Amino acid sequence: MWKALLQTKWRKLGVYVCLLAIIQSFVLFAGSRAVSAETAADSASLSLKAKAAILIEADTGQILYAYNEDELRHPASMVKMMTEYLVMDNIKKGNISWDSVITISEYAAAIKGSGIHLAEGHKYTVKDLFRQMSIYSSNAASVALVESVAQSEEKFVELMNEKAKEFHLSEGARFVNATGLNKADTGIYSPNIPGESMFTAHDAALIAQRIIQDHPEVLEFSSMPTATEREADPNSELMINWNWMLEGWKEYNNNFTPYAYEGLDGLKTGSTPLAGYNFTGTAVRDGMRLISVIMGAENEPDRFNETRKLLDYGFNNFEKKTILPAKSTVDALPEIEVFKGKQKKVGVVTETGVELIVKKGTSADQFTITAEPLEEGERTAPIESGKVLGKAVVTYTEADIPGLSDGININLIAAEEVEKASWFTLFFRAIGNFFADLFTSIKNIF
Repeated sequence: MWKALLQTKWRKLGVYVCLLAIIQSFVLFAGSRAVSAETAADSASLSLKAKAAILIEADTGQILYAYNEDELRHPASMVKMMTEYLVMDNIKKGNISWDSVITISEYAAAIKGSGIHLAEGHKYTVKDLFRQMSIYSSNAASVALVESVAQSEEKFVELMNEKAKEFHLSEGARFVNATGLNKADTGIYSPNIPGESMFTAHDAALIAQRIIQDHPEVLEFSSMPTATEREADPNSELMINWNWMLEGWKEYNNNFTPYAYEGLDGLKTGSTPLAGYNFTGTAVRDGMRLISVIMGAENEPDRFNETRKLLDYGFNNFEKKTILPAKSTVDALPEIEVFKGKQKKVGVVTETGVELIVKKGTSADQFTITAEPLEEGERTAPIESGKVLGKAVVTYTEADIPGLSDGININLIAAEEVEKASWFTLFFRAIGNFFADLFTSIKNIF
């Protein structure tokens, strides 16, 4: 039954996808070979067919490639990444659960655009609606979810814009609905909020980064090539993921199989006449996860072909390198002088580790680590183990690392506790210091 549904769904996709896949097959593989040659050159040589693009590493946020990344653009359904984040936030807080049942409202049922039509009064679990939103980009499911979180789409949009500030998105970034539909496409069923949703390619990458860091379970949904409308009903309508690049498509023999990309498991497509074709993708290889954003591609295949160029550039040219492990000693300052303590010095270690994304082949001796103690008042006993006593700075001496200009600061912390010395010890220590200084002064006369 499932295979028959899938075959029927492919026929519904029509001749359009078939022809595009055939026409683009040569471009796709030729483009992949071209990238192999380009990766040895500067990133600017990518010559992407898009209005804006960015590539970042997911853990550090380092920018590996950027083109018009700060230009405000229509994001289309990439808006749903923020909707997904807030829904998952509310699940984590216990306000709703994956098993909570939602009744489709008249407003949600009337929402136009992508996804399965949801009839007023029908009931779905939060998980089923989230699957429809993340896999099939359902607008109606998105609105039903936000109504369950904030009672109305207008109130939910307020939460979206508050979260945008918390994420430090660009000054012009704003949300006017939970779906990404442009006003011209929503009709009367739209929040009473002026303007259009707008954000930059860099904003999209930051939202994706926060989702992956705070709610990695989103990838369990976004990585599914197909799913049924209701998880518990294998005979319900079949949904096909709009993301042609999912690694999971390799297991199929269909039009999307040539686009499947190793390690790619998300995240969100989006397209409207105003936005063009957008795609925020993410893939992981050898422990390094990259996030790519393409905005304003001219057609559907281009947003995936250009994403392939971005990701190939990142994986072929960069690697994650541990510069300083956490709780390690820095040769430049292995111990720091303390004041009024039982001992005069204490060993210090790094509070956190330092991992950077660097060009492949970068050696450890290309990094310089300097360190200095904090002011005397910050180093006076008693001192607890773990107290910050100094700072270390890691800089790259050979060339610039993308996204890194002024070095990275790391706290140096006390490796052990230092108790305050008794007044008796401090008294005799002061006498000793006095005569030591006197002897030095006399010696310098001669």
